[in-house]
Amino acid sequence: MARLKEREDENRRLKKMYAEEHFKAELVKETLTKNGKAISTPRDGHLGSVE
Repeated sequence: MARLKEREDENRRLKKMYAEEHFKAELVKETLTKNGKAISTPRDGHLGSVE
């Protein structure tokens, strides 16, 4: 039972971390778009500008 609790805690922590990183990526995307630069978001999650 203790291992299940540990796994649930870890899962919660990872979900929170993912949500925070996703939010940061959206902020970067929005900022670049507002500055008039088109960007792409490849599947690996890294942001890159498109000329």
